[in-house]
Amino acid sequence: MANEDSEEPVADHRVRVGAQRREKTRLRLLETALTVFNEKGPDVAVIDDFIAAAGVSRGTFYNHFKTTSELLFALATAMSDEVLQIVDPLVLHYDDPIQRFAAGSRLYMQMALRYPLWGSFITQVGTRIATRGQLIDLFLTRDLELAHKSGRLSVDSVRVGRDLVLGAIFYGIETMLTEPTRSNHAEQLVRSVLIGLGLTPSEAQAIAFMPLEMPGAVEGPIFSRLKASTPSTKHS
Repeated sequence: MANEDSEEPVADHRVRVGAQRREKTRLRLLETALTVFNEKGPDVAVIDDFIAAAGVSRGTFYNHFKTTSELLFALATAMSDEVLQIVDPLVLHYDDPIQRFAAGSRLYMQMALRYPLWGSFITQVGTRIATRGQLIDLFLTRDLELAHKSGRLSVDSVRVGRDLVLGAIFYGIETMLTEPTRSNHAEQLVRSVLIGLGLTPSEAQAIAFMPLEMPGAVEGPIFSRLKASTPSTKHS
């Protein structure tokens, strides 16, 4: 019995070390995949590209992901969730659900500017991968449902409102990263969306331009390895 008892801590230690090693390798694959996807595009990159970038074997890759599509989805999900872990608590400071999704939209776009490598990635993969069924979709739908129940939105359904907001967010991110825009492009975009959802121009203006508490750096496992930047916004 004494020998068996002494072997259990050793076995547990080996399991923990093995799990930590696997997670470290998975994070390295995700981190390097972001650069590969941005350099080659999500439709061109192949498994050999990710193997070379991460410095792992083909077998190691398949231990974590079956296809590049699976890796793409895992990366999009992990990074978006890391952003929302610091954005949503700020959004929930507001009682008004319209203020919530307006603030969330602006903050999400600002984070894409702060981390342009991520911003470029999510606009390349599209909303099907970057948003559908993910936390941004769930949080936005949560707030839109509350606003719709209160009768403040003129759209026929929450799904219509969701599609309108998400489409604006992701197209707006791409515009701000690739075209000359005004420094308040995100606010102007949110104002127009709110008017489209049924708010009066004056109320839409007040909500879209209300002061926001900006989040700090994203400390998630993937974002912590990225360098934040303060891009200079070109004025048109």
